[in-house]
Amino acid sequence: MRMKDSLAARAETLGTLHARRPLVLPTVWDAWSARTAVAAGFEALTIGSHPLADSRGASDQEGQTFAEVIDAVRPIIAAVGVPVSVDLESGYGQSPEALIEGLLDAGGVGLNIEDTVHSEGGRVRTTQEHADYIAGLRAAADKAGVNVWINGRTDLFAHAADHAAVADEAIVRLKALVEAGADSVYPVKIQDNDELLTAVVQAISVPVNSTAHPVKHDLARFARLGVGRITYGPLLQSALTDSMKAMIGPWRG
Repeated sequence: MRMKDSLAARAETLGTLHARRPLVLPTVWDAWSARTAVAAGFEALTIGSHPLADSRGASDQEGQTFAEVIDAVRPIIAAVGVPVSVDLESGYGQSPEALIEGLLDAGGVGLNIEDTVHSEGGRVRTTQEHADYIAGLRAAADKAGVNVWINGRTDLFAHAADHAAVADEAIVRLKALVEAGADSVYPVKIQDNDELLTAVVQAISVPVNSTAHPVKHDLARFARLGVGRITYGPLLQSALTDSMKAMIGPWRG
């Protein structure tokens, strides 16, 4: 099978998997964690920017260049035979066309894109600006012939002291991302707020992504709230860090 046909097939598989509600995509950061998640029975994965950066001694929030990220995710994706989505932060200053080209070249068939522009002092894109960027990603993916799954993220809640105060604005923004071509949306930092999660889910027509902690959170709760997609962000790596410390601590002697 030609590379492009293989990518298109993986993208279609990823899209089909999203019919599950919720779809859990374990967030991985290297070949070992990716293979471990697949061995546990998961049929698709996401590579998180924060755990990837930590695994490479870099900083999150675009502490690596786009080229470095693509070089890092390539062997991870190659290590497994399932669709992989990649967190590409706010795009590393790249055009939508360049971002899609790099993603596909590495074998990825999904991406996460946020509205905090780290390369420009952490400013937040306007609703129209973020929607336009996502529309560019959709157009570039369509041109490449691969139905890349686009997870449109907003950080409005993350930047707000009062989450309720920005809820209406966030919902308007998420709706604009859907209209621009996002297949799912990701309002970060409200995973512990049942009321806000429910409000977003009820207002949005596509799967809503939530961060989850693999130990402290409960899958049944997210399903009850109507969350359509679950990723771990840095929390799986954090949980493993805690476990590792507990296991090896007694060996200090």
